[in-house]
Amino acid sequence: MLHPSYSDLMKVVNSEVEQGEAPVVNSRYSIVMATSKRARQIIGGDEPLVRGVGRKPLSVAIEELNEGKIKILSEEEAAHLQEQAEALESQKEEMISDLQGHQEDAESDGSIADVLEKTE
Repeated sequence: MLHPSYSDLMKVVNSEVEQGEAPVVNSRYSIVMATSKRARQIIGGDEPLVRGVGRKPLSVAIEELNEGKIKILSEEEAAHLQEQAEALESQKEEMISDLQGHQEDAESDGSIADVLEKTE
């Protein structure tokens, strides 16, 4: 038997949903899919968010979900976070490009100063 139970896990996951909104999780399948995905992440090398030494990755994932250390997102939340991540990545690339441009400018300014010093 799974402890905590599926219904307990569903209550934890849906605890942040405001009254009148659709629950994030409404089936055991969603719990199984989320915890198995997290277990695969742990197997792949991600650090457990709870004490997991000597425990199976699925047990760790279930405890993480039960303690609220991981969250199951609705499709809308996941899409919104994906958009934010893409926007941040774009900003990061622009900033790197700007910094490289400034670095090139500084290097060329330095060489001009070197030439001026040599001619004086």
